[in-house]
Amino acid sequence: MSWNVAWSWQASSRIATMASVEGGLVVSSGLDLVFLEADGSVRWQIEVPFKVHAARAVQGSIALLAAHGFYIINSSNGAFVSEGRSTPGGFRDLAARPGGGWALAGRHGQIHLFSQQGRGIRRVDSGPVRRMVGWLDREHLLWQDPQGCLWCGRLTGEDRKRRIEDRAWSWCSALKDGRLLLQSADGGLWEGVPHPFGWDHLERLESDSLEPMEAVRSGDGWWVLGIEGHLVSLSTARKDEGEEPPLTERMNLGDLLVLCTPDAMATATREGLVRRWTAPHLSDAEREGRYKAVAEAAMARNWEERRQMFLRAQEAEDLGKVSLAIELYEALGRTEDARRLLGRIKEGDA
Repeated sequence: MSWNVAWSWQASSRIATMASVEGGLVVSSGLDLVFLEADGSVRWQIEVPFKVHAARAVQGSIALLAAHGFYIINSSNGAFVSEGRSTPGGFRDLAARPGGGWALAGRHGQIHLFSQQGRGIRRVDSGPVRRMVGWLDREHLLWQDPQGCLWCGRLTGEDRKRRIEDRAWSWCSALKDGRLLLQSADGGLWEGVPHPFGWDHLERLESDSLEPMEAVRSGDGWWVLGIEGHLVSLSTARKDEGEEPPLTERMNLGDLLVLCTPDAMATATREGLVRRWTAPHLSDAEREGRYKAVAEAAMARNWEERRQMFLRAQEAEDLGKVSLAIELYEALGRTEDARRLLGRIKEGDA
């Protein structure tokens, strides 16, 4: 079964970057930032002081890198959540932290850690970073250095880093479902499952004639956007059927590719043409991805309310208003805190 173009959209100027948000897209075009819904309609459009060159989204917040600064906006309406943070030389790349917050790669060999609201926490000595690859878990972050080597940092307060192997890779994808797609110096493509000290699995794939620009892992495996502007599937099922022509053999899709849901991805040319691709045969995977995106959006919209409720619960506990604190903790789903306070009441009765 093939993928099809669901819709196209033309930006008013050159596109610098785009990112997946709640099943849709946020697109940086000149000084405009546009949120495109899954059906291609525009949710909002705002003008920013500087061109946004990188964006990531999680739980209703979109983190942006523009000029030397780092900003956070609300995905619902595009309103700025933080007034921005900057560093000499600016930031090169960013990644959302598991459990909330952000990690940003500075241009002078440090990774900067921020809270969900954009408050600076600390800086970690990382050495130069080409790209942030992704998190293995809550503590271990992978990145690639300018020479192509992969590093793993354990960011727990007593920060440590180590190179997971001596081999240099000419290109690597972002980490998706614990897997990486990589290109070796001889042009070969590899798929690997990394851990902090090396690889659980590393396999060379059959395709050696592809020069990847970006790659995503959809419901039917890896899709690679090659330097020629073609989308190529690397899934095992397709390889078993023999070589097939690229999905877009007569089209130039540019060099931007993001995954929106398990059955939807988007490509864009720098000149401003955005296309959304969907796969009817992955409708179940798409439905699951859409439900997940909606759930994350709903959680994000309540994030500030839940944070305020948690602060009220802590305050009530500190003031000895245990019953109120228990009610608030239970409303937040923090059953362990509620049980802890109930145990305190029983001990007091005893």
